[in-house]
Amino acid sequence: MLTGKTVNLGVIGWPIAHSLSPVLQNEAIAKAGIDYVYTALPVKPEDLAAAVKGLRALQFRGFNVTIPHKSTIMPLLDEIDEDARRIGAVNTVVNHDGHLKGYNTDVTGFIGALLANGFNPKGKNAVILGAGGAAHAVVWGLIKAGVTSLTIGVRNPQKAQSLVERFADVMSIRVFHWGDPAFVPFLQQTDLIVNTTPLGMTPNTNATPPVDWSQVKESAFVYDIIYTPALTRFLVDALRHGHSVLNGEAMLIGQGAAALKRWTGIEPDAEAMTKALHSWLTTTH
Repeated sequence: MLTGKTVNLGVIGWPIAHSLSPVLQNEAIAKAGIDYVYTALPVKPEDLAAAVKGLRALQFRGFNVTIPHKSTIMPLLDEIDEDARRIGAVNTVVNHDGHLKGYNTDVTGFIGALLANGFNPKGKNAVILGAGGAAHAVVWGLIKAGVTSLTIGVRNPQKAQSLVERFADVMSIRVFHWGDPAFVPFLQQTDLIVNTTPLGMTPNTNATPPVDWSQVKESAFVYDIIYTPALTRFLVDALRHGHSVLNGEAMLIGQGAAALKRWTGIEPDAEAMTKALHSWLTTTH
């Protein structure tokens, strides 16, 4: 029951009706038995500054940030955490008595899911497909986790240069067109392949990044950050070639749980959040 003491949380984006965050967060809140509520808040790009000012004035404890505001919100905040600064995107804001601090919990969700599934990136070679916003969090997460090398395969190498330059002070990252023969040796030696592109996501489930699986060693771990469908064509192809695979579900849950912990100080029930996600996906797809 909502009361005058209920603490407000939310997620801002445009559009926002598709967001799964209210499903996950309110389930975790209910399981924790705390007097919080989490809601989706549609914010047009031209209204972002007013929305941030309003959320501060309304004393929201915090809020998540999704497309298209993850980067544009940064100048409107009082402080930016190192992960968010490095990635160039904020997905979580915490209100500390009127002081708004931006974080990026995608890093926590991405690496936590890898470790929970038995793959430690430390000392490993990694190949990342795609160089968009999601790839920035993946790259920084892998650098923090201690990978030995990072190679990116993309459709347009020129567009990937900003990502390479962002992390040039901590790691030299190679970029290739994913059809370039020079990319093949890096596929052959990689221990981890991560798809950060939307290729294969519902409803375009027949799409997939082009990977010559005959060139990838069977021991390589394959990770697709898409979670609808649960098995993309990319992961199905990997399974057929004997690879261990992981989809983006655990990353989604992990980043949400990390955000809720920052707002409340509690350790959220990730299992309950996972069950809520499965229930939602089952009833809506």
